[in-house]
Amino acid sequence: MKELRIGFLSTAGIGRKNWKAISHSGNAVVSAVASRDVKKSLKFIGDCQREFPFPETPRAFGSYEELLASPDVDAVYAPLPTGLRKDLVIRAAQNGKHILCEKPCAASAAELEAMLATCQKNSVQFLDGVMFMHSPRMEKVREVLDDTKSVGRIRRISSAFSFYPGENFFQGNIRTDGALEPAGCLGDLGWYSIRFALWIMNWQLPRAVTGKILSQSAATNGRTPTPTEFSGELFFDEGVSVEFYSSFLTGRQQWVHVSGQNGWLRLPDFVHPLNSYEPTFEVNEKFLAVDSDVKCPLGVDPLPQGHATAQDTRMWRNFANQIASGQLNPDWSLWALQTQKVLDACLAAGRCGKTVEL
Repeated sequence: MKELRIGFLSTAGIGRKNWKAISHSGNAVVSAVASRDVKKSLKFIGDCQREFPFPETPRAFGSYEELLASPDVDAVYAPLPTGLRKDLVIRAAQNGKHILCEKPCAASAAELEAMLATCQKNSVQFLDGVMFMHSPRMEKVREVLDDTKSVGRIRRISSAFSFYPGENFFQGNIRTDGALEPAGCLGDLGWYSIRFALWIMNWQLPRAVTGKILSQSAATNGRTPTPTEFSGELFFDEGVSVEFYSSFLTGRQQWVHVSGQNGWLRLPDFVHPLNSYEPTFEVNEKFLAVDSDVKCPLGVDPLPQGHATAQDTRMWRNFANQIASGQLNPDWSLWALQTQKVLDACLAAGRCGKTVEL
């Protein structure tokens, strides 16, 4: 199987982590990088090549259009601001490029539906960049939830994902500008909590949601306010409820707690495992470890992502394998669309101050 050739649409910082993961995938390479300034593309490539080099240096483009037209690109990675993403993703699909898209995938479910329809029409694969979905830990968590004994009937799911990046973040980072990131912390962080809850509920949509914008960025220097602290609640049939908290104003946390009639299950690090070689979770005060086919080498900090069996590497390997199979995976589009629909409803509830029915 030939290696999947990936083009980066942007030199965003998160691309460096994905470059590293692709370099460990074994079946994909970065073949091009584009920005609106070719000098930025060249610098990004130079920096990444020094640390994790590919045999052939990726091409640098000074426009996204050049990359989308390149015959040396099979798929694109799109970490562009959410507010700018729709048209470029659609053009990528029209050019026959498969797409791995950062989250939130779009500014609205209607936008995402248009993107996915174009992908389907042009027979290209779509996947959103939620790395934990590709962790072997998820299979073990599902086994426990489905055994009907350890946790039993689920009643409540609670989660929080937050970090405090310092005051400079609120002056210039795109995630605090509603024109570029209309959902703010809800989109950047809440997407993960919503995704995990929907996965637990086997992709069933809640019947109603509430949301509260606890704080938002300031409308200074022409920037549009956007949520910087958000709490939401989802209500499912049969009495299951979900609460989540997303924030740029509180210290780093990334936990989820599932409460059932028989017991509980907790992941203290559901987004990025603290030990990416051997992630764990807790069931009724007992920790369970998920064995990896590659153990953490002696003297190596288990925190970093990007090694051969880490979830971010698995994401890219799975993406490349799916494309090589010649078959599209419709589940990946469903995951993204269901998450986007719930996110939209939560944001609408936060803005109107009322319960929103789905």
